[in-house]
This record gives sequence, C-alpha cells and structure tokens, in this order.
Amino acid sequence: MNAPDESVVHGSKASPKDLPALDKLLRDCAPLVAEHGHTLVAKEARALLDGLRTRAVAGALPRSEVDALPQTLETHVQARMQPAMRAVLNLTGTVIHTNLGRSLLADAALAQVLALMGSPNNLEFDLQAGARGDRDDLIEGLLCELTGAEAATVVNNNAAAVLLGIAALARGKEAIVSRGELVEIGGAFRMPDVMSAAGATLVEVGTTNRTHPRDYEQALTPHTGLIVKVHTSNYQVQGFTSSVDEATLAPIARKAGVPLMTDLGSGALVDLSKYGLPAEPLPQSMLAAGCDVVTFSGDKLLGGPQAGLIVGSKAAVGRIRKFPMKRALRLSKLPFAALEATLRLYLRPERLLQDLPTLRLLTRPQDQIAELAQRLLPEVAKAVAPRFTVETVALQSQIGSGSLPIERLPSAGLALTAVDGRGRTLEALSTALRGLPRPIIGRINEDRLLLDLRCLEEPALLTSQLGLLKEALA
Repeated sequence: MNAPDESVVHGSKASPKDLPALDKLLRDCAPLVAEHGHTLVAKEARALLDGLRTRAVAGALPRSEVDALPQTLETHVQARMQPAMRAVLNLTGTVIHTNLGRSLLADAALAQVLALMGSPNNLEFDLQAGARGDRDDLIEGLLCELTGAEAATVVNNNAAAVLLGIAALARGKEAIVSRGELVEIGGAFRMPDVMSAAGATLVEVGTTNRTHPRDYEQALTPHTGLIVKVHTSNYQVQGFTSSVDEATLAPIARKAGVPLMTDLGSGALVDLSKYGLPAEPLPQSMLAAGCDVVTFSGDKLLGGPQAGLIVGSKAAVGRIRKFPMKRALRLSKLPFAALEATLRLYLRPERLLQDLPTLRLLTRPQDQIAELAQRLLPEVAKAVAPRFTVETVALQSQIGSGSLPIERLPSAGLALTAVDGRGRTLEALSTALRGLPRPIIGRINEDRLLLDLRCLEEPALLTSQLGLLKEALA
C-alpha cells in the first residue's frame, strides 16, 4: 500500500472552507481599503479568492498561501496602481530613441509644465485685452524671432504639420514631389499616403537618385497647388545623385504662382556643426532661400516635446491656420507649455549645452563615457557573476529617430557575455534588466549584451539596482 500523501497528513493543503469570506478579508485589510478605496480592493480581493478557490477544489492550494492572503492582496492592489508608462534607463546607444520617448525635456520645460498644469492658465485668454485669445499667439512671436519667419503655428506632431500644410495649400490640386523624396517614416507613414489623405494629387518628378530643375518646371500645370521638398533625414542615397535645393526651387515656384513647402523632419534651430555634430538644414536657411512654409519637429534635434512646428509667410501660414483640420491637430496645453519653455532656451545659445539635455548627450565626450564605464565595471561584474563576464568596450552611438542615419558618435560602455555561450542565457539577462524597478534597456549584438553609457548621467540609477539584479539572476 502506498503511503498517504505527506501534505494531506500534515494538513499543508487548504480546502475551500479554509478561505475567508470577502467581507472578512476586507476587514482584515482595513488600512488597504482606507488607502485605495473599497471598489478597487474588493475587485482585486474577489478575483484573488476566486483563483484560490479553484486551486483549493483541485487540492493544489498550500495552506501558506491562505495565511499570506492580506499580503498577497496588497501586492495585487499595488501592482494595479503601477503606471504602465515608466521611466527607464536608455543604454541602447540611440540618444533620441523613438520607442523610449525621444528627447528628454529640459529642467525649464519640466518646471513650466508642473507650474501650469496644476493651475488655470491663459492658454486661450488674452491677459491684456481681458478676452478670449488664440493659443498660437503665445508662441508665434518666439518662433518668428528664432527662425526669421513672418508667421508661425504649431500642431501635435510633424506628421500632422505636413498633412495640414498639404491639405490647406493643395487640397483638390496637384502637389509636386521628387521621387527621391517619397519617404516612409516609422509606423508606415508614407508621403504618397499623406498626399492622398490631404486630398492632393501626387505628381512625381525625376528619378529615385536624380532630379533636376527642369523636372519641376515641366510638371507645372494650371492644376498645380504646391511644390513640396522633403528632407530625407532617415536615409541617404549616395553615388550618382542630384537633387534641387530650395534656393533653386523658390524662383520656379514663385514664377508659377504656387507656394513652396519644405519638410525638415527632425529639424534643428542651431548649427550643429558648432558642437562637432553633422550639420542639419535649418528653418532659418530654408526661409531665407525663399520657402513659403517650413515644417519641423518640436522633439528630436530641437530637444522639446512632440510637436509639429510650421513657420513661413503670413499668407501661407494664414491659410494653414484657418483650415478646418487645424483644430483637430492643435497642440494641447501640456506640450504647449513644454515647447514654449524649450524654445526660450534658444534665446541664450551660449547655455544650450548646459540647459538642453538632447544636445548635452549628443556632444558628451567619449573619454568621459569611457571613464564612467571603467568605474562601473567592478560593481556590474560582481552583480552578474559567475554567469556573465563584463568588459569595457568602445562603442558607436547614433543620434536616432531618423536623424542623420549614417552618422555615428564615438562612445563607450560595458559588454556582458554569457559564460555558457548560450543566447538564451543572454536573453534571460536582458529580461532581468528590464524587470528592475527602473528598467535598464541595452542591446544584444554579436553574442554580447551591450550597455552604452552615453545617456547615463546619473550612475546611481544603475548601481542602486545591482543588488536586485544579482537576486534575479541567482
């Protein structure tokens, strides 16, 4: 005869009758109910009891889990209150990472958001006139001062700026674009689809690698409503190429009586070459070249919140502001406050490296990053031993978000290699890093997990979690 099951003999398994009633569990967890309210705690308690009851009926519920019910319920409630959107450590080597929130806001922008979002504000109220105002008026003067534009407006992102510009200026008409500029950005956002959504008929000119002024001239008809230039910031065609710049296109557009619009995509407001970075076309230069409308992003290289900035002539921007679609795409008060604060930083360019996180990270010296890697090496190696080895390595960061795709920034970091040489072990390490209270996001390359330290300005955010990482890997 088989010996009776030990767990049954010693009563270590709980039966359904051992589970408390919902009301009793809630009374036992009165402080939790006081903190979070009856609705949430009761909902989590009910779900928890249902699950435990099913296991108890099957004889698979340890008595210890019943005894720990109050603690388990508290854990469940706290988990429900954790935000899905969390701060992470970006150690991928991509500074402006689309999936990780792109540009970091400056302290001035954060302070402005905090000050204005917790209080009524004059978003659409003219303080001088004591009457309703236009939110664009709060920022138009600043944008015009920084870019030299006659007029300006803003919408919720640059894709919206392009869509709105084309719709307002070329709806029901033709819009001419070079074939080499029919780009696709993240999320399958394609220029031909934008044209269609805006109600304009796309007219392609030139070839993928070569477009000439005569191509635009020959495409002009009485039905032409707009000439569009697109800065190909997320890819480059090299070799036997030719394109037409804005200065050459402007007189062609002016002679035909149609506006010229250029989309700079990531956009920058200062000459990046002054900081040792590759130069990007500036809105100021495009307007000086004769463009009627210039669109660019508020985040990415500008270093602010997600927004679409539209600057240009009074006539063209006026048509855009009056177009019905504008209200649906307008910028809300939170990013509006952050954008204004960010733009004001450009009024004192000598302080940009100090004040603007994006520019500060992009220009961080490699030797400074390498020194940090050397300091962190012993602590990280201790946390992941004996399953992984760690070494300092020279790395190549990238700007990111489609900006300057082939340019690299000399950087440094840590390379973690699995002692057993298995890819699954490395994936487990990556999972453990993402499971920390402040998730750490690196990248796996050539059988190593790389932690690029270019974007790590507060090392304590990493080192304070190494004990938890060691426990997770044990």
